[in-house]
Amino acid sequence: MPSSGRAILCLAFLLAQASACAEAPATCPPTEGIALQVLGSGGPIADDARASSAYLLWVDGKARVLIDAGGGSFLRFAEAGARFADLDFVGLSHFHTDHSADFPALLKSGYFSGRTRALPLAGPSGNSRFPGLNDYLSSMLDSDTGTYAYLSGYLDGSGRLVKLEPVEVDIDAAEPSLVLSDTDSDLHVHALGVPHGIVPAIAFRITTRDHSFVFSSDQNMSRPGYADFASGATALVVHLPIPEDAGDAARNLHAVPSKIAETAKAAKPQTLVVSHFMARSLRDPAQGADVLQKHYSGEIVLAEDLSCIAP
Repeated sequence: MPSSGRAILCLAFLLAQASACAEAPATCPPTEGIALQVLGSGGPIADDARASSAYLLWVDGKARVLIDAGGGSFLRFAEAGARFADLDFVGLSHFHTDHSADFPALLKSGYFSGRTRALPLAGPSGNSRFPGLNDYLSSMLDSDTGTYAYLSGYLDGSGRLVKLEPVEVDIDAAEPSLVLSDTDSDLHVHALGVPHGIVPAIAFRITTRDHSFVFSSDQNMSRPGYADFASGATALVVHLPIPEDAGDAARNLHAVPSKIAETAKAAKPQTLVVSHFMARSLRDPAQGADVLQKHYSGEIVLAEDLSCIAP
């Protein structure tokens, strides 16, 4: 978010004196411990000097988890000092470009990383309008028909490329799906289908060292039990691309501020990280930040690119 936009939103919070507009730590990563870093805090429009959605989870100075890889996040990944070789998991919430467009660029860079171990990856199942994770990968990487066929080694581990280990998450599953459980590194990942209009989408809950980080993705917050999925998170990342007075079409895709506040109030995270801003959600604080603050009194961080949030 541009600094002026953040200042306006924070001012609205502080004047109301009902919730904390928290400042994130200045640098990331910590040499020890855990931190969440926002690589991209923006949306799909290239008008705000922000990358599209992407997030890193740092553990003891290494970038262990990447959630989403929207446009611009490839550059932010490098600026953050992250290394492809260190990643233990990549989650793609859905296949809108502002959440996945830079993923093939990241894969190409991986050729030069020296990585030798496989890379676990999870994404949603598909429908008649959007591919599932397996078809998405095939459309890019298939050795005969893929757009980036020269990177086909990511499908089988050939050509000095590491093998991807994809898990396609059933978005209609009644319960969260366990997509990664690594007891050696104490890293556990669950995914849950969330409503984002006609777009198959999933949210992620990452647990490590008694901390949980929940990435809500783009959704309208109407799924029953979603607050339980996010309950007690160390940090709950939510997206605010639309204002309170948005029309029905936008509300079918995204949650308005009052709905986000309702979910956060039920989930009770230690910190609510608000991200994925667009001009329409920043234009009038009375339709955005003020509404969120009115209904939720917990600690709130308004994300900027490269913001760093530590427990």
